[in-house]
Amino acid sequence: MKSANPIVFVVDDDLSVREALASLIGSVALRVECFASPGEFLRRRKSDSPSCLVLDVRMPGLSGLDLQRKLARAERPIPIIFISGHGDIPMAVRAMKAGAIEFLPKPFRDEDLLDAIRQALVRDEAAKVRRALVTGIRSRYRRLTARQHQIMTLIVEGRLNKQIAADLGLSENTIKVHRRRIMERMGASSVAELVHMSERLG
Repeated sequence: MKSANPIVFVVDDDLSVREALASLIGSVALRVECFASPGEFLRRRKSDSPSCLVLDVRMPGLSGLDLQRKLARAERPIPIIFISGHGDIPMAVRAMKAGAIEFLPKPFRDEDLLDAIRQALVRDEAAKVRRALVTGIRSRYRRLTARQHQIMTLIVEGRLNKQIAADLGLSENTIKVHRRRIMERMGASSVAELVHMSERLG
């Protein structure tokens, strides 16, 4: 399935910087939305498209690092590229440790920013695919019965039908029926695939 068009969000309190970044990003045929403050960005509805955030570090009120922490706490994952005319090494280290893609001191080369944006969008698209996959697995897992949850756990541990039957005090035929239904409901074609699903469920 083709993903929605990527979008780049820019948060900077300087209008001239926002306009320049919007022009640069738009020049490579990417959608861009600009915001004058972190609060303004937070009020925007979460995007389903692959996206990234170009974020100034120092702004009045909420800083770029504050916004990064807020997004993490709100479980709104988005790759962040920090830009700053006043950054220092400790600030850059904090941003990168918290998951930022890049920290670019102003003035930076246009191509450096565009390269970071491309990398961020690729990473976000891959992350969205992974999250959608896990959501599907969780949905199917919830449709299993309590007994099937129990049996699935033993299957992924490598237990044989007769061992599971002995553990649970059930007949081996009953375990075979449950195993078949578990595989069907989970959409797994092999035990190895079921093990991978279980790992994704954590």
